Formats: sequence, C-alpha cells, structure tokens
Amino acid sequence: MTHTSIAAHQTISARRSSPVITPFPYTRLLLIGILLMALFLRLHKASVHGLYLDEKFTLVNTQGISLEGYNQHDVFFTPGKTYFTPKEFWKEKPLKDYIRAIIQTDIGNSPSHYALLWAWIKVFGLSDLSIRMPSILFSTLIVGLIFGMVRRYFRSEPLALICAALAAVEPFFIAYSHMARNYCMTIFLTLLGTYLFLRILDRRAEGKQPIGLYIAYGLSFALATLGHYLAITIFFCHGIYLLLFNRDLKTYIGMGMSYLGGVVSLVLPWFVFGGGKYTFQTLAYQAKLYGGLAHTNPYNNGFGIILPATVGNIVKKSIPIWSDLFLFSNGFSTETLAFRNLIIAFALGTAAVVIIHRFGSRAHDQNTPGWVKLAVPTLLVVGFALYTVQSARLLVAAAVPIFLYMLYLASIRYRAQSKRQFLVLLVLLTIVPTLFLILMAVRNGHTYGITQRYSGFSFPYAIILGGLILQRIFHQPLYLKVILAAVLLVQSYFIGELLYRIYEDQAPKYTYYGRYRIKNPYNTAAERIKAQYAPGDTVLYPSPRTAPRDEVENTYTRHSIIDAQYTNLYLPKDATYYQRLDTTQTDRIILVKGQSGKRVVIFDFEGTKYRY
Repeated sequence: MTHTSIAAHQTISARRSSPVITPFPYTRLLLIGILLMALFLRLHKASVHGLYLDEKFTLVNTQGISLEGYNQHDVFFTPGKTYFTPKEFWKEKPLKDYIRAIIQTDIGNSPSHYALLWAWIKVFGLSDLSIRMPSILFSTLIVGLIFGMVRRYFRSEPLALICAALAAVEPFFIAYSHMARNYCMTIFLTLLGTYLFLRILDRRAEGKQPIGLYIAYGLSFALATLGHYLAITIFFCHGIYLLLFNRDLKTYIGMGMSYLGGVVSLVLPWFVFGGGKYTFQTLAYQAKLYGGLAHTNPYNNGFGIILPATVGNIVKKSIPIWSDLFLFSNGFSTETLAFRNLIIAFALGTAAVVIIHRFGSRAHDQNTPGWVKLAVPTLLVVGFALYTVQSARLLVAAAVPIFLYMLYLASIRYRAQSKRQFLVLLVLLTIVPTLFLILMAVRNGHTYGITQRYSGFSFPYAIILGGLILQRIFHQPLYLKVILAAVLLVQSYFIGELLYRIYEDQAPKYTYYGRYRIKNPYNTAAERIKAQYAPGDTVLYPSPRTAPRDEVENTYTRHSIIDAQYTNLYLPKDATYYQRLDTTQTDRIILVKGQSGKRVVIFDFEGTKYRY
C-alpha cells in the first residue's frame, strides 16, 4: 500500500469510527434565534455614530475620489475658476481614478472590498447604514459558518450552538460590524477558505478530485487577499497543516493549482497593473517612518503610540491582543492590571491547576477531597492580598490557567485522529496571525502593527476553542463547575460593560474614539444646504492649511479641500450649487445668501471636535 493510500485509508477509518453527530433538541430553532440575536446586536446603533477616519477613506475610494483633489484638478484647481458645483464634483471617473484613490488612502489594499461596496452603493445608496450593512451581514454570516464548521468537524450540535452563541456576542465582531471597512468581509472569506480547505481534504480522503471545491478555494484565497493582505496568514496555516498531516501528492498539486489560479486571475493583475504595485514601496516607506518615530517621538507623533520593538515593549503590546482573542480573558492589559499582578494571578491559577489535575478532577464531586474544594477558590482570591490593583479582572486572570486546562481535557478526550488534527489546525489559526505581527514588529523595529484589528482573522478559531472550554466545564465535578461559573459570571459583567461602551462610543480600542460621536456632520451639512440653498447663493467651505504626514498625502494644494469633498458626497449629483473654498477660516461651512449677503453658518466643526 502506498503512502497516499495509507493516509487516505487512515483518515477514512478515523472518520468511520467517529460517532454520529450528537443531536440537540430544537437545534434549528435555536440557531435561528442565535442568528437573529447576532443580527440585532450588530444593527443596534449601527448608524448613530458618524463615520470615523478610515470609513471616510472607504467612502471616497468607492467613488474614485482622491483626497485633496489629486484627480480633481479641473474641479478645484483650474486657474481663474472661482467656484465648483456638485455636478462637476460627481462627473464620471475612469478606472485609473479608483486605483489612484485606493493607492493614496489605503496603500493599494482592499480592492475586492471596494468593488463590492461600490456595487452595493449603486443599489442601496450612500447612507451611513447602507455602507456599513455589508459588514453587518458578513459579521452575522460568520456566526452561521462557525456553527456549520463545528457541527461538521466536531460532530456535536450542542458544541456548535455554544460556539455560535459566543460568536454572536463577541465584542470584536459587533464593533467591526459598525465599520464600513474590509475586516468583517475578509474574516468571513478566510473562514470560508478554511471550511473549503477541510472539505477538499474530506473529498481527497474519499479518493475524489473535487474540482469545484478547488476553484472555490482559490477564489476565496484571491478575494480574501485582495480584501486585506494579512489574510494570507490564514492560508499560510493551511499550508503548515498540509505539511504536518498530508502525504497525498495529488492534494498538493490540487491546492497548488488553486493558489495559482487565484493569483493569476485576480491577485497578480492587481499587483502588476493596479494599485498593488505601490504596496511594498509604501510599506517600506512606512516601516522607515514608524521606526524613526519609535525612537525619536513615540508618543506625540500623530499616529498614536509607536514604541521601539524591544522584548518588553512587544510583550506589553501583545498581551492585550492575545487576551482579547478569548471572551474569558478579554480586557487584560499591563496598563490597567500591571504585569506583576498578572504574573501573580497566573502563578496562583497554575497552582490550582496542579491540585485539580492531581486530586480534584474526578468524575463525581463526592469523591473530591474537601480540602481541594477549599484550596482551589482560595488560590483564586488569595492574590488580592498581594495585588497592587484591586480589580475583579484579576480573579478572572487567576482562573485563566484553569480554562486552558479545560482545553487540554477537551483535547485528550478526542480519540479520533481527524478531530485531534482539527484541533491542531485551530491552534495554528489562532496563534499564527499574531505571531506574524510580532515577527514584523521585530523586523521593522517598531510596535505600530501589533494591533487588534490585524489579529482579527484569528477570532473565529479562538471562539471555537472557547466553546470547547465551555463545553468541558459542564462535565467537571460540581465544586469546579460552581467556581468557574462564578468566574464566568464576573467576566460576563465586563463583557456586557464593554458592549455598552462600544455602543456608546467609549471603547477606543474597538471604536477608535473615547467620546460619543454625533451623527455624520457632512450628511447633516448637506441636508441643510439642500434645504436652504437658493439660486444666487454660495456655499463656503473651510480650507485650513494642509500638513501632509508622508509623501502619499502630499498633494498639489497647500489648503485642504477635504470638508468640501466629504460634503459633496451627500449633495445631489446633478446640482449646480455655487461652492467655493474659504481659506480665511478653518471650521465653518457657511451659506452666503445672494440677495442680502447674509452669512448663515451651516455647520461648525469646532476644530477637530466633529471631524473625527
């Protein structure tokens, strides 16, 4: 028997020896309820807050508009031309304008998301809710796809429902569903790619050559990569998994053809003929820029805190990234809890694990020694006599080693080789994207890229691991279930508080703002202009001096036209309103009445207060 047939035979035998899917009453009804809850949580306040900076970039990119008028010279900068109109602003734009816009505001990243959103806007319009709706829908679809994947590969409907419920309330998915950005779409595509990857292996184990699945996988790879370049880390994990567990040459050939088809058909043309050709050039420039700032001006540089990539700084920046992947550890950071306190908490939790493993994990609670039932909760709370910060989060932190022990118990429970291999894949998918960010930080010499949104591709798989932990808790002795239930109840309070802060725009890590944003001021200004404008009137836009932060932002004008651009996005495309730039002031959109010369303030941005 050849290596190929042996591998296929072993996989098929493992699958046949696996039990049938563990059923659960009313699974379909419960799944529908979870999906509806997920949709509600994502729709709630989805259009209340105005667009933040990156969403504005999304909006102009979908319309082929370069900020500061790089491709609108004839509208704003024609010598002797003293005014412009919405009709001129909205003139048809060639493909090169869309490419230029993506280069300027997104370093050539995310063309597949912009293409989708362009088509969506054509059908559903340009409102804030409309441009965020694809993110809302993809975020909800992630919940359903997690259910399907877990049900199929762990063959358990109860576990699948637990994982779907966790995904429904995951703060990251809810927060990013409120953003007209590429993240929810790309995470869905990478999750879909993982599912297709596993289905290909299933069919190959049956001796079939799934051409349709190969094509779909290659398409998911291409669209995800063109949604966000870091999506490639997920497909890199697929490659590692193949090297570890697959010896079938035909599978390697088929997967190679899938990647090649996706690259040749979509990725390569974008990098050769589109905006992608500027990506590596811009990334190199930014690495140099951020690296310089990390050593010369790490705090007040206009880009946020950028620290040199020392071991201490990397640990400090990455702890919140790792912890937020899991609901049971969400919110841990050295800034709020102190590194010393976290070490003490983990040490006490590890001691509790040793006791549980040796004496307290017996099937029946009555067989557990009484001193164990007392020692475990004592170890979780005794740290408060040593902590320098008295926070209930440290109780949760002390329980983290026990939660990880539950994952260990879940892993040894599975005897089937296919399930154990699936667990290895989940771990790879959970840790590799963040490890890649750390590697790039070391390479570039700064910590700017170690940020939550870039590790977002790991969240679906961390959620599945969290579901395994939660399921395993149900099978523990009563004393341990009660202890961990109490800890989870405390953590549930913090998760609920975080969701409230996200909805109230008070969670900067998730919303990028620490204060409540008002409704989109540009849409508001446009509505007021439409209501008050009369023939002969003139609209004046504030035009402060520009301060480009890099060569990409350095355009042809010394005075900004951004406020005029953003407002015109919401004005009628055939309107002939007279509009001018007012370089004498920086904050107010003013309507000058033609007959009287009266100046009516349409909107006052008050500096950066309402510009986000």
